[in-house]
This record gives sequence, C-alpha cells and structure tokens, in this order.
Amino acid sequence: MSGEQHILANGLTVAVDPLPGAESVALGLYAAVGSRSEPERLSGLAHLVEHMVFKGAGGRDTRALAEVIEDVGGSLNAWTARDQTVFHGRALGRDLPLVAELIADLVRSPHLDEAHLAREKQVILSELGEATDSPDDLVHDHLFEAAFDGQAIGRSVLGREDSIRAVEPKDCRDWLAGQFVPSRLVLAASGKVAADAVLQLAERLFGDIPASEPPAIEPARFTGGLRNDSRSFEQAHWCLAFPGVRAADPRNPALALFVQALGGGTSSRLFQELREERGLAYSIYAWNQPFADTGLVAIGCAAERARAAESVQLSRDVLAATADALSEAELNRARAQMEAGLLMTLETAQGRADHIARSIEVFGRILTLDELLGQIRGVTVAGARAAGQALLDGPIAVASVGAKLALAA
Repeated sequence: MSGEQHILANGLTVAVDPLPGAESVALGLYAAVGSRSEPERLSGLAHLVEHMVFKGAGGRDTRALAEVIEDVGGSLNAWTARDQTVFHGRALGRDLPLVAELIADLVRSPHLDEAHLAREKQVILSELGEATDSPDDLVHDHLFEAAFDGQAIGRSVLGREDSIRAVEPKDCRDWLAGQFVPSRLVLAASGKVAADAVLQLAERLFGDIPASEPPAIEPARFTGGLRNDSRSFEQAHWCLAFPGVRAADPRNPALALFVQALGGGTSSRLFQELREERGLAYSIYAWNQPFADTGLVAIGCAAERARAAESVQLSRDVLAATADALSEAELNRARAQMEAGLLMTLETAQGRADHIARSIEVFGRILTLDELLGQIRGVTVAGARAAGQALLDGPIAVASVGAKLALAA
C-alpha cells in the first residue's frame, strides 16, 4: 500500500492509493454519519436521502444520471449504515473527473423534488416490507433493538412506516447541510489514479464547502435485552449479542480473531459442532461489528423451531469452551483467513478505497499494510482467549423470529 492523505483547508480529507496495473478507478465520498444520528421521529431519513439524491442532481434528472455514467461503461451507487454513508463510483481512469463531478452533484446539489420524494417513499416502504418478510434480515434489526435498548444506534437503518412518511424535502436538505460537514468527509480513490489529480478535483468540487462543527453523535451503550417475534416461518431465526469493543480499541484484533475461530467459516467451532456434529442448524455464524464508540459480537443461526432453544444453549456452550481452550492451530487458521481476506480485498481498487477511508475514520490516518498485518500477527492465544472471556462477563442480547427464547436460554 502506498496511500497518501491530505486535508483541505475546510477540513475535508483526501486519500489516494494508486493500484499499479489497474485501468479503472474507484472513487468514493465517505461520510462518517449514518442512521444513528437521525432524530427518532425521522428514523430512516439517512437511507431515504441516499435514495433521493439519485432522483436528480446538478443539471441531470434520474435518467441522465444513469446514462451519463453508463455511457462511459462506469457505475454509480451508494450505501447507508448506522455510522456511515457512502457515495461511490467506478469507471476507467480517464473518466475520474466525471465520477467526481457526479458524486459532488449528488451530495451538493440534489433536486429533492417533492413529487420524487413521494414516489421514493413508496419504494422505501416496499423495501421495508420486504425486510419485514425476511426473517434473516428482521432478526438482525431485533438484535440491535435488544442490544442498544432505546438508543438511536438500535433503530433500523430502514426506519419505520410512520417516520418515513413524515419526511419532507426540507428534512432531506437539512440533513445534508447539517451532517455532511467537511470534517466528517473523506474523498478516497484507488486504481489508475494520481494524488495530484484527485486533490485538484477535491479542491474544485468540495473545497468551498464552509467548515463547521458537526453535530454530536449520541454515545451508545450496550444494554442487552430480549426481543421475540412470534410470527411463524419455516425455521426459527435467532441471534445472540455480547458487548464488543470500539473500532480503535487495541483489543479489537484479538477479538476479531477469536470471533473468526468461533464462527467465521466452515472450520469454525460453531459450524462444526452445531451443523456437522449435531445437525442442529443449516446456517450458523458469528461476527464482530465495531463502531467508533462501542462494539457488538454476535452469533446468528437458523434452526428448526423445535430445536431453537437447544441450538442457543449449545452455541453459548461452544462460546465458553472456545474462550477457555482456543488452540494455537485454531488461532493460526483464523489468522490465515483474516490475512488472506485483507490481501484479497486490497487487490481491488474498490477494496483499497474502502479500506483507506475506513482507516482514516477509525485511526485518523492510513495504516500501512505492515501495520495491519502486524496487528493480526501480534495476537497470542492468551490474548484471543481473554477477548473471548470478556464476552462472557457482560450483558447479553437475544433476538428471535419464529421462536420464543429467554435471556437465560
């Protein structure tokens, strides 16, 4: 990795990591703000705004936005999370200025027409209905509600029907103006690209945004709790969550490796014990999700309804056993998986752009490949076990769809 980082006078960060041999470029504007910053009455606003800017921006309507990027064989897209909103594009290197101009138009001069908003609300409501009908999606929303009870971070990114219907064009404009301030923005590029070219585009397209203090983000606290959804599906879907650590916490690499060994692949303890040895579940997995100020470690499963409680208890037993007796071989396997995943990600322009932006959001700078590998390679068995043991000492969140579980399951 050879990333460069620059900060404009207004506070916007520019990050560039050229990829030798590439013919394409990936460019993204990464905003360190998402659904957890929304007011409760407008839950879902961040995601709705992400949709709305594609309905027309700058001098182009919806069709023109789609046609102008596809005329050069490129693509333009976006995503919204609890702590991040990203607008990104891919094209051949020669079309970098076009991609940058389109992204700037989306964020700085969207039309936000009232008629378009009314139509897009229906699209979002359809998406919300689809998620509600998908137990594997629904259970994760229930899990966040249980883990962060009564807090903004616990609400669904998609919002609710009443809160989506309440959004007005002014709310969308106020969201972009108030939340997308330069100090929260990273313009990151990788592929066939030069740092000077990106800097010039950043200055021209974003350098005149006035600097301002971003609104404070409500701190999150893992509370634990229970959410049971009684609707009946073919299988029971459940999740358990435990308090994790924030993204920049020095303990995070050890925790990530522990979770990988616990349930990150088909060789993991959870997969081998629940699926291969017991036949309790078709789908069983674990993941680690750190945020700026907190974190969450979760186990998810789809099992027969009659065996849901049994699969929950066995998963907790496997978690405790792994924290007590994780082996050197298991740690090394998890380490190899994480190293390979990192290196494979950094082989792509999009992966590099995503990585350098997130590195800046978390650490304030671009971590080198040696530093990243050093974090992974520096974890000991004792450190990984300690990270696992810490999960057992805090509160727990339980969520289910199609099964009635208890916190003490």
